Amino acid sequence: MDNDFVVWFSKSFGLFYLIALSIGVLVYAFWPSNKKRFDDAAQSILDHEDKPHRDQPWR
Repeated sequence: MDNDFVVWFSKSFGLFYLIALSIGVLVYAFWPSNKKRFDDAAQSILDHEDKPHRDQPWR
């Protein structure tokens, strides 16, 4: 086993690892049962009004 083989193997393994990871993330993001969770997260920031807290006066 020489250096060229190790470099080739590590580059190939890294490539396939990143492709598999990307596919896994895409499948998770577009899985139908996750739609409600993502929609709730997207709307949750809009549910709270952005106003100062009334308990403490401005300093």
